[in-house]
Amino acid sequence: MLHHLAQINILRFRLPMAHPENAEFVRSLDRVNATAEAHPGFVWRLTDGGGASPDLRIHGDAQIELNMSVWTDVNALAAFVYRSETHREIMRRRHEWCEPIDGAMALWWVPEGHRPGVREGEERLERLRQLGPTQDAFSFKHPFPPPRFLDDRPDP
Repeated sequence: MLHHLAQINILRFRLPMAHPENAEFVRSLDRVNATAEAHPGFVWRLTDGGGASPDLRIHGDAQIELNMSVWTDVNALAAFVYRSETHREIMRRRHEWCEPIDGAMALWWVPEGHRPGVREGEERLERLRQLGPTQDAFSFKHPFPPPRFLDDRPDP
């Protein structure tokens, strides 16, 4: 069974997302998302069906925004996050718009074709916060390899 890497990341705006002070960040989202979707290793991202990020809430907080996506592997996601100038440019400035959040990102392996839901992502964030890095929820700093199953082994 093949696996892909799922990720969730959240941010909390200092002011409501629609506030004019957040306009530059909000305008950049389409460009950042388009860059992600064109990046090697990108598989899927959570959208509202029309391509925009959905207006979903996590932890019951209207100022927390989330992003979820699936990638072929850790290296593909890391290349986008750390080496894509479009992403790095906006992330370098996130402190202008967002409050720091401990445990704002979680990674986990999903079977190829699985599309995680918000509840699943929220559970993975919580698991990482409570237990630290495990096979079920980990970080770039402490990655885990994809699971191996007996049916993955070639026949003798």
